[in-house]
Amino acid sequence: MLTYLQQFEEVFGPFRLFQYITFRAMLAGGTAMILGFLVGPWLFRKLRRWKVSQAFRDQEEVGDLAELHESKQSTPTMGGFMIFIAVVGSVLLWAKLNVYVLTALAAYVILTATGFLDDYLKVSKQDSGGLSGRWKLVLQGLATMVVILMLSHGMGNSLGSEEQMRELWVPFQKDPLVESMSLVVVFVFFFLVLCGSSNAINLTDGLDGLAIGCTVTVALAFGILAYVSGHKEIAAYLAVSYAPGTGELAVVCSALLGGGLAFLWYNSHPAEVFMGDTGSLAIGGLIGVIALLIHQPFTLVIVGGIFVWEAASVIVQVASFKMTGKRVFLMSPIHHHFELKGWHENKVVIRFWILSLVFAIAGLATLKLR
Repeated sequence: MLTYLQQFEEVFGPFRLFQYITFRAMLAGGTAMILGFLVGPWLFRKLRRWKVSQAFRDQEEVGDLAELHESKQSTPTMGGFMIFIAVVGSVLLWAKLNVYVLTALAAYVILTATGFLDDYLKVSKQDSGGLSGRWKLVLQGLATMVVILMLSHGMGNSLGSEEQMRELWVPFQKDPLVESMSLVVVFVFFFLVLCGSSNAINLTDGLDGLAIGCTVTVALAFGILAYVSGHKEIAAYLAVSYAPGTGELAVVCSALLGGGLAFLWYNSHPAEVFMGDTGSLAIGGLIGVIALLIHQPFTLVIVGGIFVWEAASVIVQVASFKMTGKRVFLMSPIHHHFELKGWHENKVVIRFWILSLVFAIAGLATLKLR
């Protein structure tokens, strides 16, 4: 919205700064943080008044973990709405609303609604089950379809061509691994990335500050990757996919970073609020979509290493128990394993933050290793 101010630079010289993505990205991050601090306290008071508290798994299922988390039973959830308001509000103010930004926001809206429905069912029924896995997959599939349709109908302009959507890029290679995937393969691949990213962050959201703290480092890394993808000279120098217009996604990532930091202020131990599926499912999907739009889906596996680790621990645990009747970890996701090993919650979270930063740096290093 405010990007149009650059047209009046002859009236007021500093308005020319609005043409620069880096400038608007910094403002987007600051705006999202301010919006979060303004909206957060009011929203959290409402959630406490309405007794929108998290429904935890049965004590028999979680065992000794129930005692560690007993004090969290009354903590309000659905705090993801604060992040949503901060991110969307900031992006609408500072980003040029091209097809990439609108596509990312559309997926974010759909997945926020999905997460809200899941949280609402958990709260209203006081049952940790929430929305069934089948319906989550259906709605994530809907988000995937919307992404593909928007790209198919919105890329036939100066931003690029539909052929870019069909390309498959991998780290360490200067050229696309596959130049033209069929639409069916595109849908399946997009769905796996979006669904995997969404559910991985959802699984990570089990300790105070863990998921959102790791999200901040991922958002920072993908803000840089998005800027590189949308900058012709830098993309050519680093031999990465150049997609005109994707640089605006750096503004989206910066808004997510700012909104995430504001939420972390309240979600740090002891948490005053949980983001719930309203936040985790949506944020994961948003990051997954951004990775797809800038042709860095496999880099997401590196940058989001913590999320991959968390999801993999659940898969390994379930597979091992079904095949052998034995568990590999004391409990999954793996952050609970370390809790039951005797690590304090803060130690688990901070160590995972450190690893998340290392993974983010490793992901950015792939830009030069080609």
